[in-house]
Amino acid sequence: MDLQKVMADLEAKNPGQPEFLQAAEEVLESIKDFVDENPKYDDQKIVERLLEPERTIMFRVSWVDDNGEVQVNRGYRVEFNSAIGPYKGGLRFHPSVTLGGLKFLGFEQIFKNSLTTLPIGGGKGGSDFNPKGKSDNEIMRFCQAFMSELFRHIGPETDVPAGDIGVGGREIGYMFGMYKKLRNEYTGVLTGKGRNWGGSLIRPEATGFGNVYFAKEMLKTKGESFQGKTVAVSGFGNVAWGAVMKATELGAKVVTISGPDGYIYDPNGISTEEKFNYMLELRATNNDVVAPYAEEFEGAQFFAGKKPWEQKVDIALPCAIQNELNLDDAKALVSNGVICVSEGANMPTTPEAVEHFLENKILFGPGKAANAGGVAVSGLEMSQNSMKLSWSREEVDAKLHQIMESIHAACAQYGTEGDFCNYVKGANVAGFIKVADAMIDQGVV
Repeated sequence: MDLQKVMADLEAKNPGQPEFLQAAEEVLESIKDFVDENPKYDDQKIVERLLEPERTIMFRVSWVDDNGEVQVNRGYRVEFNSAIGPYKGGLRFHPSVTLGGLKFLGFEQIFKNSLTTLPIGGGKGGSDFNPKGKSDNEIMRFCQAFMSELFRHIGPETDVPAGDIGVGGREIGYMFGMYKKLRNEYTGVLTGKGRNWGGSLIRPEATGFGNVYFAKEMLKTKGESFQGKTVAVSGFGNVAWGAVMKATELGAKVVTISGPDGYIYDPNGISTEEKFNYMLELRATNNDVVAPYAEEFEGAQFFAGKKPWEQKVDIALPCAIQNELNLDDAKALVSNGVICVSEGANMPTTPEAVEHFLENKILFGPGKAANAGGVAVSGLEMSQNSMKLSWSREEVDAKLHQIMESIHAACAQYGTEGDFCNYVKGANVAGFIKVADAMIDQGVV
């Protein structure tokens, strides 16, 4: 594979889409040797076909706000790859949403979904709509307008969206209601549904739980565990919330959470039911701030405009947003003795920071493997919907744990180099093989 040519062609085709190009380059660099050793992939132009979405849908979303004024947003759905199953991936409502950003997320989703061992393809979607400061009625009207176009392109055997940033249970409910009305059918077309109408237990916590389970498996290879360890978590949404709870359950002390305004350092540990619930209250305000935590709990400090990676911790779990952990942050973590970094968000670590972790033989779990727990439980929700039944919390958690163990095993199989495992390479190669072989089996389509 001529990596330079592939990347040059990709850049020419996708100008102004840096996140997508970054994600593609990271994958291609790590699978290049494997592809070169197996010429069938080059002969079938699998890499070139993987880099092009099967379908990209972009549409206008017009809705009326509470003042009676017409608002116009842009909606997207990138249906990237369906070689191993229906498209699966979240919907993101945030003013930063662009086609390039969604292509990055959809491309990552192909490999993440492949690693789960579940029969689901990769996709992503959303809108530049900003839920912040909107009333429930405005959000309902927007969601209904959004679904009045999206419904044409999705279905339980075609494309099954989930929630993401800005899309929680409320938004999923409004969209599901409109889909049901337009289609005149009750099917599991969205995941993240309410518990009493088809949703799965532990879905909100699943990404954070899965991230901790993956880190647990990495630590086990070095004879370590979460017990007695100090942990830094970034973010304060569902992923961070799940990670904080599961790390605490496994015996660690989580000392940080963060938001766009800065980070909280709580030396007493974010370790009680009261503190877990307060994280949810902060998120529910839609104010995107964590500063009030320091006023609520004695001993906690707020560091305005800073990131938590300056604290001395054993384990770091970046659970906020892409490229939030840069080279300087990585150097600070390494010099402070961090032993494990596991990505709860999508591509939260810059390429230079990843390289620094790998050079220093730090256990590093890339997002497409470490944060696959969310989509894994979405897949389990699809199974429950298909079978018209629901599993207990313990059953779902056990299945999630098993899936994360399987993902770790696949990454270790293809990423182990001597006494060190390059999980980035392992995740990319393991995810690539399953999808690429399915594409070859299905012909040039």
